Amino acid sequence: SYENMRSNKFKAVRMHFRDADAKGGSSMEEDEGEGGGGGKGVPRSRIFLGKNKLLQLALGRSVEDEHSPGLRRVSKLTTGSVGLLATSRPRSEVVRYFASLADEDYARAGAVAPRTVTLSAEDVSNHPVSMVEQFRKLGMPVEVNNGRVVLVGGKKEYVACREGQSLSAETCKILTHFGVRLAEFRVRLVCRWSSRDGEFEMLQ
Repeated sequence: SYENMRSNKFKAVRMHFRDADAKGGSSMEEDEGEGGGGGKGVPRSRIFLGKNKLLQLALGRSVEDEHSPGLRRVSKLTTGSVGLLATSRPRSEVVRYFASLADEDYARAGAVAPRTVTLSAEDVSNHPVSMVEQFRKLGMPVEVNNGRVVLVGGKKEYVACREGQSLSAETCKILTHFGVRLAEFRVRLVCRWSSRDGEFEMLQ
């Protein structure tokens, strides 16, 4: 499952596994105890992201219609923000990669602020005058003074959001303009299934 997903983040994940496949590494015979895909030669990987119901149907929802023994258990967990990684890379390599994967990102509307963000008058003045109207539309109390963007009334700071606050679309745009990243892109491994023997393992 993934948090704070943006397409460019998953492009990086896809590129990682594509590059790992291109390098080849050890053969499936050498990795037999850990690989998930079966077969010999250079490991291959593919990520599937789509409508969960279609993924569930493809996997099978019961013993009678599952594509391979045990896939019904994966199908049952295909809910919410999830995807499928089909790979013959070693289990330890996949687990290690995702455990270390964490990337700061801009928060999206509806997210809860993990901390209070205060913008200083200097932060505001670093923006061009052409941004004034846009800032005002986003709810920021700004004006132009001596050719510089300043906070109304000579205030020294502006609280963009407070810890625990649900972020609005406007607040997220403000945070983006000021380069404040409050979200973190992560992928949590939910389970593992092996085509070699149908073994199913919960990973969380």
